[in-house]
Amino acid sequence: MHLKSLQLIQFKNYKKAKVTFSEEINCFLGINGSGKTNLLDAIHYLCLTKSAFNAVDAQNIQHEQGFFSMKGSFEKTGKPIEIQCILEAKKKKQILNNGKAYDKMSEHIGLLPVVLIAPDDTALIKEGSEERRKFFDSILSQLDKNYLSKLVRYQHFLKQRNALIKQLADQRNWDKSILEPYDLELISLSKWIYEERKAFIQRFKPLLLHHYAEISGQRESIEIRYESQCAKESFEAHYYNSLQKDLILKRTNVGIHKDDFVFEIDEYPLKKFGSQGQQKSFLIALKLAQFQIFKSETETKPILLLDDIFDKLDDYRISKMMELVANHEFGQLFITDARPERTKNILKAIDADITYFDIEEGNVEIRQKTPD
Repeated sequence: MHLKSLQLIQFKNYKKAKVTFSEEINCFLGINGSGKTNLLDAIHYLCLTKSAFNAVDAQNIQHEQGFFSMKGSFEKTGKPIEIQCILEAKKKKQILNNGKAYDKMSEHIGLLPVVLIAPDDTALIKEGSEERRKFFDSILSQLDKNYLSKLVRYQHFLKQRNALIKQLADQRNWDKSILEPYDLELISLSKWIYEERKAFIQRFKPLLLHHYAEISGQRESIEIRYESQCAKESFEAHYYNSLQKDLILKRTNVGIHKDDFVFEIDEYPLKKFGSQGQQKSFLIALKLAQFQIFKSETETKPILLLDDIFDKLDDYRISKMMELVANHEFGQLFITDARPERTKNILKAIDADITYFDIEEGNVEIRQKTPD
């Protein structure tokens, strides 16, 4: 699978742009703020129907404009796929596949797998459990439409139950049976999603351990543990016994929305005891495992987006990444860097079709097709 070309109109700092890509390696070079990452984000939009960096769609429209439009021409298993995303201010976003609009955005998820490695990935380690749930839910949703459907249904019932609890919290006498339809659905969905997440981590963990050992030189051991209230045999009783706490806090406190994926190094929390280098190695291993599981379970190499990673990695970790590139482990690769000569120097030994692009204030020009 690869992206052949991209067209942008009024997306972020691009008034209008049209770019044709190499099937192998594409490098966006330019100073910070020129629009390199915005190109990666447009690719992310076309693959996953949303921005990787700004969840508010309207804020991705170019300033003082009323809409944005983007179009990507992909090829997958020899078949052309044209994806278009259109957003008008104060209107519903549209995603079209070969000219036909989806009824639901979720129908598109999984068609075009993509993996992004970016500086903000540190939130997976440093922030709360929600960031980690979102990461693993995104992977599972791209692999299994049924999982995405169940997850969306769970989030819908959770939102409805929370709204109802807020209404009931200040009432002294009310019938508990009002909550029963929501409780039954949330308990059932929690159990199903828990089993799917548990089975996934069993498949994902060996890949993570392998890539971390490769990147770190086997200097230390890591672990990933899936923690869930659903693991308890008394989960249903725990759920129902939490009602008083739910009413006090005005939200549902038991369910898979409280799950966490715990990262450890040498049996200690990575967040607290991992060095900066160890955390970087873990994040790269996490994303490489994501890439590998997409590749093996969908039989498709995802598009790989690398945003300014050369600034964040030392020479050893860069060399390990480039070994994978040189061995053609990846499919189509997009790289951003503010230092053109550094990128060209890193890639000069790679036997691949490489295209370099100069990015300047929302303008894209091909610098050269192959290295000097």
